[in-house]
Amino acid sequence: METHASPQVRVLCARISEQAGRPVAVQGWVHAVRRLGRLAFVHVRDRSGIVQCVLEGELADTPLSPESVVSVTGVAALADKAPGGVEIRAETVACIAASAPLPFEINKKTIPARLDTQLDHRVLSLRHPKVNATFRIQSALAGAFRDYLRRRGFMQIFTPKIVASGTEGGSNLFPVDYFGRQAYLAQSPQFYKQMMVGAGYERVFEIAPVYRAEEHHTSRHLNEYVSLDAEMGFIRSEEELMELEQDMLRDMLETVAAECGAELALLGVDVVPPGDIPRIPVAEAQRILQRKYGKTSPKGDLDPEGERLICKHVAEEGKPAFVFITRYPRDIRPMYAMPAPEDETLTASFDLIFNGLEITTGGQRIHDYDRLVASMLGRGLNPDHFAGYLDVFRYGMPPHGGFAIGLERLTSRLLGQPNVREASAFPRDRMRLTP
Repeated sequence: METHASPQVRVLCARISEQAGRPVAVQGWVHAVRRLGRLAFVHVRDRSGIVQCVLEGELADTPLSPESVVSVTGVAALADKAPGGVEIRAETVACIAASAPLPFEINKKTIPARLDTQLDHRVLSLRHPKVNATFRIQSALAGAFRDYLRRRGFMQIFTPKIVASGTEGGSNLFPVDYFGRQAYLAQSPQFYKQMMVGAGYERVFEIAPVYRAEEHHTSRHLNEYVSLDAEMGFIRSEEELMELEQDMLRDMLETVAAECGAELALLGVDVVPPGDIPRIPVAEAQRILQRKYGKTSPKGDLDPEGERLICKHVAEEGKPAFVFITRYPRDIRPMYAMPAPEDETLTASFDLIFNGLEITTGGQRIHDYDRLVASMLGRGLNPDHFAGYLDVFRYGMPPHGGFAIGLERLTSRLLGQPNVREASAFPRDRMRLTP
């Protein structure tokens, strides 16, 4: 039996076209108001989109300020000139919560305010359709990461974010007073995901925040960000990890293209999944940069300009620029990085650069206890400080490795945003602790 929506039953804006000729009720925020004589055209926005409501006569005089929360009842009608080809001919309008004067308008194509001002009023700026679309796309990326790995036998894990020591034994740690003892916010789930591999789960992943007490204040750094981590046992080499990430990113971008078509169109972004991603040893990348662009690189690494230029080197027309940089020197990689089989001064590790910015660090890890202890001692680290981590290596650890993707960096690069803070709902950097 067909049922008709009653005025008491809320209908999402995106579903109004299905209710033509029927009574409906919408609830949301006043996106814009345009008055024309005894008519008022009120655009109401909810989580699904925007619908036009037409107010006539005395109803048109209803005081409605932008961003006030309202409830409108009326009859849905097809209308060629209305957004989406449908409108509501209003019968009642109720203001549920009035809005104070706005610090900036959010019904323009872009927000007419500096990024810092937008972040100061973050909940308001998140209502802007384009900003809102960013985080719907980001949610789809994280969901696709999870779904891809679960289909391949990975288990989601949840590791501590208050730890006794740094992952790499260095600085850049946020100290925490833990009942009178010194503790830190976790820089990475690295130790714990390795331990979970060694616990017999073999393939694990985590989506969680990590914390870096770095003094940077640039467009590419955050002090808290979401890390998409994966770790797997019984690998042959780091090549297997790069194959996995390449296929996973292809799947993630295909999923986003399928699920977020409206959001991508609003942002003017065409998502093109990667093909085979080039793999270039860092020494070779440095030679390319010197020869092609006259660019001198820091020892054993690429700086931000080098990352942009190496992507320019590999870019193909109309396609995203992905490139794996491999064979980093041991002295700039963590103590758990596996030495390269052909040269122990190098590592079986890699970074992934996407459209000019590093979004991934990964590689094979040392799985032999004695070799790992020797690596710690060689860096001046005390193995006793890592006893809980080292313990698993005493009892049989398979060859393993993994990688971590910065979710905000991946999102910002995909959407062509110049500042990674645009891809963080509530960014934390050296200067910002609120909202």
